[in-house]
Amino acid sequence: MAHLRLLPLLLLFAGTAVTTGGDEAHVSAVVAEKGLAFAKDVLIEQAVRSLTPLRLPGLEKGVRVPFLGGVRVAASNITLFHLEVGDNSTIYPGDSGLVVVASGITANLSMHWSYRYDSWLFPLEITDSGTASILCGCYVKDLMISLDGGASWFYQGFINAFEDHIKAAVEKAIPENIIEGAGKLDSFLQGLPRSVNLDSVAALNMTFINDPHYGNSSIEFDVNGLFAAVNSKTNNLLKHPQLSFLSCGDASKMLLLSLDEDVFNSALEVYFKAGSMHWIVDKIPDQSLLNTASWKFIIPRLYWNYPNDDMLLNISMSSSPSIRITSEKVGATINADMIIDVLDGKETVPVACISVVVSASGSVETSGNKVYGKVGLDNFSLALKWSKIGNFHMSLIQGVIRVFLNTVAMPYLNSRLGNGFVLPLVHGFTLKDVNVITSAEQLTLCSDVTFTNASTLLRLPVL
Repeated sequence: MAHLRLLPLLLLFAGTAVTTGGDEAHVSAVVAEKGLAFAKDVLIEQAVRSLTPLRLPGLEKGVRVPFLGGVRVAASNITLFHLEVGDNSTIYPGDSGLVVVASGITANLSMHWSYRYDSWLFPLEITDSGTASILCGCYVKDLMISLDGGASWFYQGFINAFEDHIKAAVEKAIPENIIEGAGKLDSFLQGLPRSVNLDSVAALNMTFINDPHYGNSSIEFDVNGLFAAVNSKTNNLLKHPQLSFLSCGDASKMLLLSLDEDVFNSALEVYFKAGSMHWIVDKIPDQSLLNTASWKFIIPRLYWNYPNDDMLLNISMSSSPSIRITSEKVGATINADMIIDVLDGKETVPVACISVVVSASGSVETSGNKVYGKVGLDNFSLALKWSKIGNFHMSLIQGVIRVFLNTVAMPYLNSRLGNGFVLPLVHGFTLKDVNVITSAEQLTLCSDVTFTNASTLLRLPVL
């Protein structure tokens, strides 16, 4: 059996490997039993690929053959070119990480062999050479060598000379290469950044919090998971609720990924502070509503002061939007100021500001490694903040604002939510058959995983 300690790669499977004990986790990933089996198969496959071909040290030695006396035999170009791992390999938590037990391994090797000796029957030196193919188990118990070329009567003596050497070389080379590769991988992971920039505004804090938690058939990783401004220090300013036990009900999935609502709220906070939540509305489905003529019976003074002038709606968030997650739905509260601008000749004149508080709720969808949202209007309230066109009652414009929210604001918001939220998974791994479960302050994705890009891991120093 070959024991492959591959915890670093499992950490990479979930994100990065930088840990700290002084922060809080807002994203938790649980690799369930089905996921561990999948990871085991991927890891063993990549370990085998990275081990082969493997050159083993050659040897020359003297042996005694009955009737012939002393013979010098040599083996060179000993190459491990294929490993086959049995179906009974297992994965389980060990003392310091996950242990993959790759049982039933067979190794295929090739080599060049030769011998020479001086016979008392002949005054000349006799030599011969050829190739050999070797099939053995790791750790090696039985060894089978098949030689091609040369004198068949000499085969057994040659096999006796090199059997122990080849066994020892295979047993030594495989663990050494695994340990060396794991060390390189660990160094690589420790050098990964603590945050990942999503764009020029926001970065995702990918710091692992404390050590992984091992169960009987699962492993959990806790990640900070909050957004911060690019190039800023990642400070945790939000209260973190206690994560509940992650469950997918009766579904058997490889990966459970939990994100508490602070993750989404931190992203909204970053974009709000960056001034990205500002919107100029100059085109709507019913363009006549952006002309003062349509308002002469609702807000007469607006039409009197600016007859038949076009208008703009200058909308900006007055505070960061808030996401709330319950077992029933995902909801949002949006506080915005809507300034009515009149285009009076070449001058843009702000004439009134209306405070709008919108309550919306919606659903969460996934595609690949992204989470998407879709919301609809629940309710809204209006309040006049200031006016240069006299006081007017909000009830007069409530119907128009409702139409505007349903036909312009919600579609615009959904187009932005359609960009998606990138999940912290390594490139090459893709979510499949995702179930979305909501609970108090928490969104859980239950998913299988497919491995679509083997070259991703092959570029890493993985063994």
